[in-house]
Amino acid sequence: TCIGNAGDLAPEFNETIAAHHLVVSAVLSGNRNFEARIHPNIRANYLASPPLVVAFALAGRCQIDLEREPLATDRDGAPVYLRELWPGSDEIAALMPLALQPDRYRERYADVTRDAELWNAIETARGDVYDWPESTYIAEPPFFDDFAPTPAALTPIEGARALLLLGDSVTTDHISPAGAFGEQTPAGRWLAERGIPRAAFNSYGSRRGNHEIMVRGTFANVRIRNMMLPGKPDGSRTEGGFALLDGREVPVFEAAAAWRARGRPTLVFAGEEYGTGSSRDWAAKGTALLGVRAVVARSFERIHRANLIGMGVLPLQFQGADSWQSLGLDGSEQFDLPGADRPLPPRGELTLRITRADGSVQAVRLRVRIDTPIEAAYHLHGGILPYVLRQILAETP
Repeated sequence: TCIGNAGDLAPEFNETIAAHHLVVSAVLSGNRNFEARIHPNIRANYLASPPLVVAFALAGRCQIDLEREPLATDRDGAPVYLRELWPGSDEIAALMPLALQPDRYRERYADVTRDAELWNAIETARGDVYDWPESTYIAEPPFFDDFAPTPAALTPIEGARALLLLGDSVTTDHISPAGAFGEQTPAGRWLAERGIPRAAFNSYGSRRGNHEIMVRGTFANVRIRNMMLPGKPDGSRTEGGFALLDGREVPVFEAAAAWRARGRPTLVFAGEEYGTGSSRDWAAKGTALLGVRAVVARSFERIHRANLIGMGVLPLQFQGADSWQSLGLDGSEQFDLPGADRPLPPRGELTLRITRADGSVQAVRLRVRIDTPIEAAYHLHGGILPYVLRQILAETP
């Protein structure tokens, strides 16, 4: 399936893939081909029509020329080609009336509770509000915990630390994965501590109504690479949602929590096309809940840039040939953004002041990717949610 609900691979497959660092592939008829989307150990995912999915399943491999090579052999050992199995237009037309009968859908949807014994037997609570204080699927998010009728002054970004140093084309699925997660992840440990067995973890996507799960899943994609981590002897990089904290590799969630406890804001640095892919709102929500104050990138995907502003996270863009690589950042630095706590005009500039471990200081000009006046207003209010609520309160007699 598009999100891995078909289940895990056989244990011997997982062990072989991990032991030999294999790049294995999947062919699916869903609409997402992000790496590790349908399984953490599957890096290459190819989208195809349902008949082609069946064809590749029969072949058992992706390195095949379907026009020239046989899919398999018949009982007599003769080769069988895709063209022999592919239905013709006449055959499809003859079967369509049997498969598509609108009256069946009208009849079934006329009374959706009929013959639904399991659904009808579910116990539900009735009332004016939802009764879900102990649910691990839905919880009251903290987005309005510090709400006030008038916006508070923005806090300065001083003494900030880098949480991640990322490359190009970081997708929203890298930032906020939607697939399954294991027991050793921050989200898995949180559920296990509450008595939820591994078999009932489900996926990040199914638990998107619980911010405790989603913030722990932010930057937790098993294929994301934080360049802050030192390279391995073979030249490869550690994959997964890890960051450096006092020289130790820890989950990104743990590092972010530690910096918040120390009163330090955090920044994320990235390359080109940051936030590409599907417009996943939790990619911005989770970033904000981690305590990230700004994302500094070479360029942004349009919708994710807007979503960051909507959650009170400042998108800043390197100018010219500047990048975190050209500046030689490694995560040991401290950062100041003078003026980030004041009203920012659309497409203005800010100075990023970098203080390195040896005490040297470097200043770099950044483009503020607040592109419109309404986005500037969202920034002053701490995001779109408090802005809209204040607008409603102002209009209420």
